[in-house]
Amino acid sequence: MDQLLPSLPKSRTEPDGSAVIRVLTYNIRSLRDDEEALARVIRACAPDLVLVQEAPRFFRWRKHAARLAATCDLVVLGGGATAAGPLLMCSLRVFVERTEDVLLPLTPGLHRRGLATAVVRIGAARVGLVSAHLSLDPAERRAQAAMLLERAATLDAPHTIVAGDLNEGPGGPAFGQLAAAFQDCRTVAPWGGEGTFPAGAPERRIDAVFASRDVRVLGCGVPAGLAGISPGDLRSASDHLPVLAALHLPATP
Repeated sequence: MDQLLPSLPKSRTEPDGSAVIRVLTYNIRSLRDDEEALARVIRACAPDLVLVQEAPRFFRWRKHAARLAATCDLVVLGGGATAAGPLLMCSLRVFVERTEDVLLPLTPGLHRRGLATAVVRIGAARVGLVSAHLSLDPAERRAQAAMLLERAATLDAPHTIVAGDLNEGPGGPAFGQLAAAFQDCRTVAPWGGEGTFPAGAPERRIDAVFASRDVRVLGCGVPAGLAGISPGDLRSASDHLPVLAALHLPATP
């Protein structure tokens, strides 16, 4: 990869009300790593929306989530422990219509999973959001991908963005379900790096951003080499690397 990446388009609202936005998805491993490095990475990406996985879920989890958001010049939109880990954060550019945290069925002996969902407006564009962290178990993961698609369809928004840690790569059936229903943004407009896990030597692309077909993907990938992001911070912030996407959302009539 080049030492310095070309920048993605900056966030803006067009005269027709359509919006160019930056969307970041990031598994932050419950803030168990270098929180200052994590904040530096997120700020350098300048996101409008951050779809987090493995947000803090236990003692004073709301305080930890709020502190991270404030440090990144963002606010908490929804999710966290009430969604079993997925969290949504946003900039003040985003107008929130509604949020809902969804707990998925619990399989005995396996970790509880959930979805953080919202419908928001940016400019004159209206979009539904889902942050997800799918199971380590292949059968449960496939079932959860189907439930995610069902939930996304109920958001009743013209555009949809789904992102998260899928715990499998593009060749897996759960990843394939999402890629069949939505655009896999990295495949449509590759930018930056590809592998997301493990952060120190990323060999697998298990974190991804998906968008509905009516959204124009301007670029998507791991922001390693982006101005303001050091390799050391990416290694120290989490065991996953983030995925950043620039998207153009048509105005909603």
